[in-house]
Amino acid sequence: MSDTKQKVILAYSGGLDTSCILFWLKERGYQVIAYVANIGQKEDFNAIKAKALKIGAVKVVIDDVKEVFVTSYVWPAVACGLLYEGRYLLGTSIARPCISQGLIKTAKAEGAGVIAHGATGKGNDQVRFELSCYNLCPEITILAPWREVEFYTRFQGRSDLLEYAQQNGIPISATPKEPWSTDANLVHISYESGILENPAVPAPKELYKMTTDPTDSVLEAEEIEISFKEGRPITVKRLKDGKIFNVPLAMIEYLNEIGGAHGIGRIDIVENRFIGLKSRGIYESPGVNILEIAHRDLEVFTLDREVLRVKSYLTDKMSDYVYNGFWFSPECDFVRECILHSQRYVNGTVRLQLYKGKAMAIARSSEISLYNQTLVSMDVQGDFEPADATGFIRMQAMRLKEFHRFNKQHGV
Repeated sequence: MSDTKQKVILAYSGGLDTSCILFWLKERGYQVIAYVANIGQKEDFNAIKAKALKIGAVKVVIDDVKEVFVTSYVWPAVACGLLYEGRYLLGTSIARPCISQGLIKTAKAEGAGVIAHGATGKGNDQVRFELSCYNLCPEITILAPWREVEFYTRFQGRSDLLEYAQQNGIPISATPKEPWSTDANLVHISYESGILENPAVPAPKELYKMTTDPTDSVLEAEEIEISFKEGRPITVKRLKDGKIFNVPLAMIEYLNEIGGAHGIGRIDIVENRFIGLKSRGIYESPGVNILEIAHRDLEVFTLDREVLRVKSYLTDKMSDYVYNGFWFSPECDFVRECILHSQRYVNGTVRLQLYKGKAMAIARSSEISLYNQTLVSMDVQGDFEPADATGFIRMQAMRLKEFHRFNKQHGV
């Protein structure tokens, strides 16, 4: 039993798991302060607060971090081109350090030395939350009930939690829970576990919440323009009426809306978790998917070829760091600064066509592009000497000729 005066900051969502954990912590004598980060999920935060207080929280902190989330996490992720295993836009991963920052801020403000969370012992979030919190406040203590023998032997699954909730008057939803786990924020929704654990079974059509099925999406293509400065989006223009969005929150909300209408940003993948397990995840990220396509197109247009290749290597490294929970690590700081150095030149505008699940770059412009239309033109010779290509090809062929000679000599 803990000291009855010891405070714990609980990362609280209002769901079954964290509601039961809140009561369980209270049973053990903790003063529980429920921390709820508003990162753009569609929730009734007044209801969540009332529920936490009813269960026994001594205080509930509703922290609106949407703007910080976009400007300090999502925009840098776009500029760095983060994409885990070539497909996943890290919508959940990038939110964890933002939430952790809020948890530590609240712990310091409330004089609490313990932070608790409801992340499972098999997942990535336990690593992300704890590594972020330890980096921000090394002296903090982490309490993870799903890794406490007393807790996970008592609660084998959802049925045990439901029984515990009913026994202790913990409010639970009157409607049956969807047979999968959902995590949502301003830029994406993820779905996993439950009936999705069999990778051979397609997800039910009713699962998706942010995007229309591409086969049922709007029949008319739509065009937009996105402008970037140093790799970060600064405006989104709707070409059909000229409306411009230039506030970060409004930009991502509009891109989510229009991308969702066109069925853009769905992926259904099996990924490699940091702890060594493979898991099946389904993600919707319409707005960020559009931004990633536009940003990548502009990078190829504006960056030197070899800088782009080095940057692509560093992007893969940073994507791993973020997925694995090392956003605040020295290696992630170093790689992020290297990547952002390249973004000084990623300035310009990309026009995209949105249609039937796809965003396609169809035009781009920049005042500092390395693209030289006169030099590359088939109609103008410019400063390019065609005869020089003969020597270039001859030197490239030297290695191939030598390899052919070697194979012939050794009968390969």
